Amino acid sequence: MIDINRLLQRLCDADIDFVIVGGFAATLHGSSLVTRDLDVCAILSSENVTKLRDALRDLKPAHRLTSQKISFLDNPDPGVEIRNLYLRTDFGPVDILTSILGVGEFDRVRAASIEVKLFERTCRVMSLDDLILAKEALGREKDLLAAKELRAVREKQKS
Repeated sequence: MIDINRLLQRLCDADIDFVIVGGFAATLHGSSLVTRDLDVCAILSSENVTKLRDALRDLKPAHRLTSQKISFLDNPDPGVEIRNLYLRTDFGPVDILTSILGVGEFDRVRAASIEVKLFERTCRVMSLDDLILAKEALGREKDLLAAKELRAVREKQKS
């Protein structure tokens, strides 16, 4: 069952500093495109990885890009540096990225992000301008279409 909202609530409650990016961020800015995963940008320190494991433990998190679907609860070992996580959970896929193509590292993404209230929690969402930059940098057809729609959203907001 895909339940991005409940997955996001779990991350909020885990006390990890993160920014919502990708398709869910686009939706929050007014995009009509549908997403079936959650993308966030965060620092994947040992402390944050431990918090993630605790928050997702009962959702059976596994590494999505491995053929064996290795459990995130056991791999990687504590202290191993992680750049990105691509996980499958019982609530759906979540990608945790330390940097965003076309924008930069977490601190840069966070600095330009905005705060929104979701599910009685305060979350940070990638800025509309940065989201457009990221979608354009990815260069895939679906991302270029999303960037075009997001530019239209930005123009509508200005008027």
